[in-house]
Amino acid sequence: MRIPKAVLGGFLILVFVVAAVYVFVLDKKSAEPGSQDEAGSAEAAANGAAPAQKTEAAPVAVKVSKAEIGDLVMTLKSPGEAYSERRIVLKAEVGGVVKTLVAAEGRHVRQGDLLVELDDREYRLRLERLEAQRLRTLSELILEKQFAAAGQEAAPGALEKLARAQAAYDKTSEAFRKGLAAQAELERAQADYELALIESGRKKDEVLASAKGLTQAEVDVKIARLELEKTRIRAPFAGIVTDIKLSPQERVEAGRELFTLVDIRRIKVKAKVLESEVGKVVAGRDVDLCFNAFPGRTFKGRIEAVSPVIDAADKTCAVHIVLDNPSEELKPGMHAEVEIPTAIYVGRLLVPQQAVLVRGGRKLVFAVEGDIAKWRYVEVGLENEHFAEVLPGTEPGWGVAAGDTVIVEGHGTLAHDTKISIVE
Repeated sequence: MRIPKAVLGGFLILVFVVAAVYVFVLDKKSAEPGSQDEAGSAEAAANGAAPAQKTEAAPVAVKVSKAEIGDLVMTLKSPGEAYSERRIVLKAEVGGVVKTLVAAEGRHVRQGDLLVELDDREYRLRLERLEAQRLRTLSELILEKQFAAAGQEAAPGALEKLARAQAAYDKTSEAFRKGLAAQAELERAQADYELALIESGRKKDEVLASAKGLTQAEVDVKIARLELEKTRIRAPFAGIVTDIKLSPQERVEAGRELFTLVDIRRIKVKAKVLESEVGKVVAGRDVDLCFNAFPGRTFKGRIEAVSPVIDAADKTCAVHIVLDNPSEELKPGMHAEVEIPTAIYVGRLLVPQQAVLVRGGRKLVFAVEGDIAKWRYVEVGLENEHFAEVLPGTEPGWGVAAGDTVIVEGHGTLAHDTKISIVE
């Protein structure tokens, strides 16, 4: 069914008229005093609310530091291990039953303190027996000397021989002290001199005593006395007892390991430096050490020696570092990270590394002027892990000067001329 064109045109005209009336009514309603927006404003005023205002951004909290003139120390890092130079495993020098055990695990002892006492009855009896033998031999010798013929004069030839031998011995001794005579020559001259002494009768008593066994008896007594002393084991130096390997009433044999004595009041650390870097390490310089057992703490040490030998296996050189350990908190075997100075540049303008940012491929720092952050482009020279050297500025407004305050924290998103507040 086809719709006549006249009817269709009339319908379209009617739609346009209705739409125009609707738009006109809406515009008029929004312009009337009693509109919804004005009603809302009036309601807000009645409730005492202030009209909306533009608010100022709050200052950004930052932490700061100073640009200062100082020495820039270039360093290299190396792993190291602590050890104690004064460490000894004490052994029994004589056998016996443990009578008294004073040593205890972890006990601090002083030099000369008694640590272990063995039953010494056997050694005392042996010493008494040898003393008796010595006295008997001495008595026999005295009786023989009393009845021996006395007053015999030595032959003139023997005395002349003694004089020549003594002169030769003195001359050879002097030459030996000056490095002009060998050890064998000195020993030969000494032997000739002693033979001349015996022939002249000057050593008659010593020879007679030796012949009667007195000399050997005296030696045996001294050995027995020394063995008796060894039943009492004392600390050779002050330290801490550890690794005890015996018990009271236990029988130990000579050579048996008893315990370890270690002194850790002074600790050493052995670090390894690559062959290519060893030329930069100088004995006597101070170093920083960080131990895994004490995170966040830095200990101070000193390079005591640099090994003269390169390890062929890994091409490293040992560096020995010493540090005081009065509290004994550092233990042998602990792992350390050693920071060794290799070069020192004196009198450089330094800022903390945290202060340096990169924006658009250029390095800058934020300097503080009053309560405003100003960025300043900088040219950085030498650097280490902690500080960067700031070179003199090449353009107006560049760089910083000694004493300037720079931002080191909270400046990651700062803009130029941002208001800041400094926090500790």
